[in-house]
Amino acid sequence: NSLSVRLPQLLDWLATNPVDAIGLQELKLVDEKFPYEALQEAGYHAAVFGQKTYNGVAILSRMPLNDVVRNIPNHADEQSRVI
Repeated sequence: NSLSVRLPQLLDWLATNPVDAIGLQELKLVDEKFPYEALQEAGYHAAVFGQKTYNGVAILSRMPLNDVVRNIPNHADEQSRVI
């Protein structure tokens, strides 16, 4: 809930639980404000579909992410909920 506020907790959790991949929801920030560098330093690549205020999702992975699709194809939804 709001990655801007919870980034230290996420980084601590990832250091303690070095998972290969993890999904995040309710980022509450746009793509441009996503902490790519901090997560790269922690060893993760990120695919992000951000949105200010309510929604926004991301996938973090130890491996590069390819062919990322944002939203459900052919489904008109203005909310950033699916990646």
